[in-house]
Amino acid sequence: MRPVWSGAVSFGLVTIPIKVLPATEDHSVSFRQIHTVDGGRIRYRKVCELDDEVLSQDDIGRAYEESKDHLVPIADEELDQLPLPTAKAIDVQAFVPADSLDPIRFGRPYYLQGDGAVAAKPYTLLREALEHSDKVAIAKFAWHGRERLGALRVVGDAIVLQALHWPDEVRSSDGLAPTDVELSESEIDEAITLMEAIGGTEVSQYRDQYREAVEAVIEAKAAGVAPPEMEGPTKPEGEVVDLMAALKDSVRDAKKARGETAGEGEVRKMPSKKKAAGKKAAKKAPAKKAAKKRTAS
Repeated sequence: MRPVWSGAVSFGLVTIPIKVLPATEDHSVSFRQIHTVDGGRIRYRKVCELDDEVLSQDDIGRAYEESKDHLVPIADEELDQLPLPTAKAIDVQAFVPADSLDPIRFGRPYYLQGDGAVAAKPYTLLREALEHSDKVAIAKFAWHGRERLGALRVVGDAIVLQALHWPDEVRSSDGLAPTDVELSESEIDEAITLMEAIGGTEVSQYRDQYREAVEAVIEAKAAGVAPPEMEGPTKPEGEVVDLMAALKDSVRDAKKARGETAGEGEVRKMPSKKKAAGKKAAKKAPAKKAAKKRTAS
């Protein structure tokens, strides 16, 4: 893997020389734009709107759009001179419990690799300290002209830099959840039964079936043969009138898919807190509380 950045992790007086490597890769099929008449490639040129001159990258600068008719030019040198202590290091700011971060704030992950023999001991020390304390390190770092927030956490034997969204970048979920909805305890129980009937599997078992289908079409057309016929997506049948009946049918189908009969399965005793009589209305207050907690993290 080719490093995307080299620098150091700094916490206290400890410095760890590191290389930053992408932890994920995109396997999506990419396409080029063509002229549908003759198959020619579509090319884009950067043109000045004032004199129609085609520009090279050396002729292009940047500006801030203060208003529709006013741009403020900003030179690269002016940005380079800004005080930015995280320009050369991933600067650890704090250590927090591993479960205190809402996953909605997670961005792209990167592996940190120790750079040279001098990094071996401090790298291992930080990794072991994070793992033993069940904490993650909150750090600031600067990439691509902006300061970013991240979390250092342990994955396997490596330290991962998990990019984080700033608190003000996470939108509130207020007003999104349905209100004044009544659910019976039997409906909730049946939904849980359906979850258990569907069961779980290793995430590694899933594959991108759409990409596989696209690749099959490309391979066929490149070979000059007809693309394979594909089943279209199942159209939704419309509004479910009887929710309980739909749940029961779904449980039966899930058990059948797993090779079980309708009567098989684990007998589950519900927790006492779910045995309240009658019906309960869905409340919005917990959602607001969760949103406030997420913004504060």
